[in-house]
Formats: sequence, structure tokens, C-alpha cells
Amino acid sequence: MKKKFIAKLSIAAALAVVLAGLIAHQMLIASADVSKLEKSVTQPTAIYDQDGKLASKLSSSKVEWMDYEEMPKNFEEALVATEDRDYYKHKGIDYLGIVRAAYKNVTAGGVVEGGSTITQQLAKNAFLSQDQTFTRKFDEYFLAKKIEQEYSKENILELYANQVYFGEGAWGLKNAAQTYFGKAPKDLSDSESAILVGLIKAPSNYSPVKNYDKAIERRNVVLDLMESQNFLTKDEADQARGEELVLREKSTDPYKGKYPSYVDQIISEASKRYGISQEKLLAGGYNIHTEMNQDMQTGLEEIFKDDSLFPESSTDQPVQAGSVLIDPKTGGIQALIGGRGEHSFRQFNRATQLKRQPGSIMKPIAAYTPLLEKGYSLHSKLADKEMDFGDYSPENIDGQYRGAVSVYEAFTQSYNVPAVYALSKAGISSGLDASKRFGIPVTAEDRQFGLALGGLHEGVSPLQMAEAFSAFPNKGVRNESHSITKIVDENGNTVGEWKGEKSRATSPETADKITQLMLGTVKEGTGENAKIDGLEMAGKTGSTQDPHGGDGTKDQWFAGYTPNLAGALWIGYDKTDSENILHTTSSKTAAPLYKEIMERALKNEEKQSFNLPEYKEPKPEAKENKAGNEKSKDKKDKENKKDKENKKEAGSENKNNAEDRIREKIKEEKKKITDQFKNG
Repeated sequence: MKKKFIAKLSIAAALAVVLAGLIAHQMLIASADVSKLEKSVTQPTAIYDQDGKLASKLSSSKVEWMDYEEMPKNFEEALVATEDRDYYKHKGIDYLGIVRAAYKNVTAGGVVEGGSTITQQLAKNAFLSQDQTFTRKFDEYFLAKKIEQEYSKENILELYANQVYFGEGAWGLKNAAQTYFGKAPKDLSDSESAILVGLIKAPSNYSPVKNYDKAIERRNVVLDLMESQNFLTKDEADQARGEELVLREKSTDPYKGKYPSYVDQIISEASKRYGISQEKLLAGGYNIHTEMNQDMQTGLEEIFKDDSLFPESSTDQPVQAGSVLIDPKTGGIQALIGGRGEHSFRQFNRATQLKRQPGSIMKPIAAYTPLLEKGYSLHSKLADKEMDFGDYSPENIDGQYRGAVSVYEAFTQSYNVPAVYALSKAGISSGLDASKRFGIPVTAEDRQFGLALGGLHEGVSPLQMAEAFSAFPNKGVRNESHSITKIVDENGNTVGEWKGEKSRATSPETADKITQLMLGTVKEGTGENAKIDGLEMAGKTGSTQDPHGGDGTKDQWFAGYTPNLAGALWIGYDKTDSENILHTTSSKTAAPLYKEIMERALKNEEKQSFNLPEYKEPKPEAKENKAGNEKSKDKKDKENKKDKENKKEAGSENKNNAEDRIREKIKEEKKKITDQFKNG
């Protein structure tokens, strides 16, 4: 009897726990707020500059809304087959789908299938961040359940299809159909609908405009899924697979507004630093305060539109460029542009995403900073001759060697061999350490003497170089670059704020010496074409060689700064080959373009001074004059000595003559006296 009682009590307790869990589960679902789902799709995000003035707006409110009745059946079936095969069976969470995805991922040894339903994706895109955390998945679960309670399956598909991004600036199915195929959604073929559904996973990777073959491959995966789930017969699927894809692009980018490159960086930074997804920014009604200087940003964009300032391309591929301007005292990005020509939303940003070898603009960071930190001065001598550093044999660009040159001359004239020699004296470990302190990403493969000349394994972006150079005018302190200062949500809550991260890159004394070197580079060295009358500018040129062994350059760089503004510029081709190569030097192309950028950026800014003494190195002529003077002095000493000897000899001769005259006089007097005695 006692055992039966305990068993009944245990069952009752278990049922009570289950009941309590069910009640709690329903309460959590009921408490989930999805009332702003439709509103969130149309709420614009406002972007403000450093003075608090409205600079731009980011919104999906210009999306051409498509009602569910306008959605073609083949798109709906392709979407369900690919993203959520049991969409019409579950209530927001596909438990069997989660198990099935987990099994496939385990057997495949990697993630090949996700377990999120279309409803979960809608909840994530509209309300949550993209971070793969337990908390986010927990919230996503209850939001998805509440959405399923509040909206019909058709309404959920309508909301999803209107706010998803299809690439090439196209948000929503109606815009996507126009962008890629120039037609209304109702006219999409099975093949075209499969293309669009395939884009959802990775719009840039599967864009038929940029990656045609990958887009076709992805389309066929979608068609296979539609066939296997009986949405298409084999004949229909075969016909769709054999259909030639005809693109009729029609630009419908609703976000092509003011300062697109800068806005792209804001979206990227908001996602990476503050966990706010692109979808939420486009729909969440945020107010984003930034470091943007609208005058500088406008000037940068105007310069990049002036084709006369850039080398003319001999092919259809244009010469590209990217540039960034930073406030050294804060790390705030004042202006940024990611390329020339027409801009599309979230396109490749050459100012921030580029990875190219920096050439000689690495010299001040990897070679000369550690050298000066070891106690060398600007007039210390560096070897300039044919040398081997292990298996590395650098050469000067002009093919000449001067035996030994000062640090100042080697730097301002950008000689290669002395720079590598400087790194050898400082030590490769010191060069790598300095690079890290300046925020340059280095790897184990970079432990080699080519580091002095910018031979990096992974490469750098203009943003990274601008941030690195900004430490020099800031007395060696590097502020981490950033565009966003604060993000406020639609309810007035601060959901992200810049805290001001900084680090010591080098000592103030070393920073000042590097500044003196770079002032000399612009005054009388390789950066002379960047000189601006009445403005103190420090800078460094850089270039990389033609990978095909020609006389041209692959990349051209200029990085530099005034006391209140630092920046970097890259020029080159996206794809370098024998026909697409730069036939000028960075001194003749990058330097004068950087002058235009800085002159325009600072035209309304107060001119400031570094308050550093101008370094003056003894000229070779002065040394020759000194030698000549010493020779002249020796000659004069000899002449004076001879004069003295002559005078001495003359004096001696005069003395003898006087004695003779006296003797003659005495003789005459004696004769007179004798004559007198004789006569008298």
C-alpha cells in the first residue's frame, strides 16, 4: 500500500511539474510582443553626423510591397522546399526538422542544413541579432510561437518575402524580380523563382550578376528539392534546369542615397560591434550618431567622381581606389569611400574590405619605428649596398647603391635596402611587435625581412593603414577607428555606445621623429607631389611590383597626416593582369591625388602645426666645402710659414748690410783722422 501511495504521489508530482511547465511555456509565449512586426518592416533609421545633423536615412520603407495574392506559386513552393519543408505542418518550430538537421550535420561532419523555420527566420530578422547564442535562440523560439498564433501562414510568408534581402540592392520579392529579370513577380518562371530563393542564403555569393555559374548551381539545388518534395515533376524540373537565364537588370536600389560607402560601414560596424543585424537597422527605426564630417565626406565623393584625377584604363576594367580619413585624437572616421563608379547597396568596400600588400608605407611602422626605439637617430648611418638577408636580397628601385646613407635620406627617398637593413638591426621580432601595436594584422608567415617593405601575407585595407598612421600625430597613441558613437532605438533606449578604446603604439619621442621623417618625405622626398602650400603635411608613398615582372605597379598607396587629420589612399585594379596594371609610380599618381583629398578635406578646417623643429641634414656640398676649407687653411699655413722664413732671411740680410755700412763708416772716419794728423 505504501509503495502504491508513493508511486501515485510521484506521478501526481510529475504531472504537476509538466502542468506548471506548460503553463509557464504558454505564459512566455503570451508575453512575447510581436505587435510591431509589420511596423518594423517600414521604420526608417536616421543617421546623424558628428555635429548632430541628419546626414542620411537607411530604410526598407521604399520597398514595393507585395501582397500574398501577388506571390507566384512557384516562388512559394521553392521557398518552402528550400528553407522549411514542413512549413504548413508545424506551429513555428519544426522539432522533427531540428532532429533531421542535427543528424545530417553530424553525418556530414559539418553544418549542411539548418533547423530554423521560416517563422523563426522572420522573428530573428525582425527582432533579434544574428549572434548564435543560447539567449537569442531562446527568444527566437517564443517569438516564433507567438507569430504563429497572431498571423496566418499566408501572412507570415507575405511578411517574410517583403523584407528579405536578395542582393544587388533589392529588398523584397517585387524589387528582386524587377532587379534581375525586369518583370513582375507573377511572371517569374520556375527557374527564375529558384534563382531568387537560392539568393537568400548568401546574396553576394550566389548573385547571377557577379557569379553566374554559382547562381546556376544553387538554382539547380533548389529545383532538385522542389522535385524531391513533389512541387515539380521530373519533366518540369528538367525543363527549368535547361532554361537559359536571361538577366534584364533594372536598378531599383532603394538605399542609393547620401554617403552610401559610409552607410555601408555603419551597417557593418553595428552588426559586428553591437550585434544589430542589417535587417533590424533597415526596419527598426534607430537613430545612429556617427563621427562623419559631411563636408569631408562630400569632398571625398566629389574627388572620386573626377576621372581626370585618376589614371585612364586601357581596358573595360576601371582603375579603382579606396580612401579613409580619421581624426587622430578620437579614431573617429570623418570620411570614407569604397570605390569609383556606380554604387550598389553593401557592395565590396575597398576602404574597409580590401586586402593588399602595403609596400613602402609599412617602412615607418615595421622598420624605422623599432629602429628609433633602439636608440638610433635620424642622422645615424645605414648600409646601402648589395646585401643578402638570409635568402632575401632586396634591391633599390633605381638599381643604385650609395654605400651608406643617413636614416633621414634613406626614409625620405624610400630606399629599400637601408629599410631592410634597419629591420635587421632592430630585429624581426621588434618589427612584428611594432606592427601589432599599430593595429596591423601580422601572421607567423610575416616573420621575414620582406616585412620592412610591406610584404604581408594577408595584406591590409586603407582603414587599417589610416588608423595606424593616426598614432604618429597623436604622440604615439592609437585610437581604434570607428564610425558610430551611439545607437538609440525607437523607444529612446541607448543600445550601443562607443567607449573610446586606445592603446600606446610607440613613445611620443619616437612618434615625433617619424613625423620629422615624413615631413621631409613630403618636403623633398618621394611624396613631394603631395605638398600643400601653407600646410604641414607628413606622409609616405608606397607601391607593389607588377606580379608578371613588368615595369608597372600593382598597388599604389599614400598614407599621411596633418596634426588634426590622418588618412590613407589605395589605387589599383580589382583584378590585376598584364593589361590591367598601373604604369605610373605612387609619387606621380597616389601622392598628387592624396594632395587633392587633403586640400579639399581641410579647406574649412583650422590649420595646425606639429610644433617640431625642421630636421636639417648636412648637405654633401657642405662637407666638400669643409674639406676645401681645411685644404685652404693648410696652404695658407704653409704660405705664412714661408713668409716668415723669407722675412727672417730678409731680416738677417738687412742686419748684415747694416754692419757693413757701419764698418765702412768707421773706416772712413779713421781715414779722415789719419789725414788730419798728416796735415797738421
